[in-house]
Amino acid sequence: MCRLLGYATAGFNLSLNAVLGQGNVEDFRELSEIHNDGWGVAQLADPASAPYVRDGGAPTPETGTKIYKSTIAARADSTFEALASEPARGAIWHLRLASSNLPLIMENQHPFYANGLSFIHNGDISDANGRNIVTNRSYPVDHSVFLSTGGRSDSAIFFAVILEYVGFGFPLDEAVAQAVRELRQAYPKSSYNCMIQSEDQLIALCAAGREKTSPRIVEIYDEYGRGEQAADYRVMRYHALNDENGDPAGVVVSSSGYEQEGWDVLENDQMIIASNRNGTYRLRSI
Repeated sequence: MCRLLGYATAGFNLSLNAVLGQGNVEDFRELSEIHNDGWGVAQLADPASAPYVRDGGAPTPETGTKIYKSTIAARADSTFEALASEPARGAIWHLRLASSNLPLIMENQHPFYANGLSFIHNGDISDANGRNIVTNRSYPVDHSVFLSTGGRSDSAIFFAVILEYVGFGFPLDEAVAQAVRELRQAYPKSSYNCMIQSEDQLIALCAAGREKTSPRIVEIYDEYGRGEQAADYRVMRYHALNDENGDPAGVVVSSSGYEQEGWDVLENDQMIIASNRNGTYRLRSI
């Protein structure tokens, strides 16, 4: 039960503050008053050094991936401010509200990272009796792939299933779609809203099993006097980015919870596929 935010540019570096504006960034950060079980970000950028240089270790990368994760709420972590000012070609941001009482440990913080992919998720993958998928020892996920995520949560299992389909040779967007189709066979009412980022793409999916906000979420938001912000809890929206000349320059996608006037709704069971090389993007259904 989390908040997601991601963007991809036309191959140049922009900070989160430049993408959203500092006011909206602060409003997003303040959602961690409720989503206070830690936060994280994965940022892509071109390193200052030339790529493919053999300098005694592995060759220098073409694209650098910076990942930060914390069990501290974003509003209480000064690193958030620093990274919100850090330019990146693409990035995904996550504010966590732990689902099904899963433990507040670093292994369960998002983004997860494996095989050059960063992943964040908003949802609680549980059955009709509230039993989380992590208790289902017979769920057919490859244990070695699951271990590669570094996590122990339902979100890590979701990521592992995506990684399996990537391993089968599916393009990244179809791997995400296939994973959701598989998981829905056993957990049809769960939420699979997620974002996944490679060195070339950002994929953001809205796939909520229940489009109406659950009473428990409303109850939690009411406890903080912010019940009105729970009405569109499962909604995701996107907005095109333009450069200083007004030309298309990428896209930003986000969960709700702060001002998004003029943004377009990402419909349920729809994903956006964006290039962080040239900023183009398209929509598809799953």
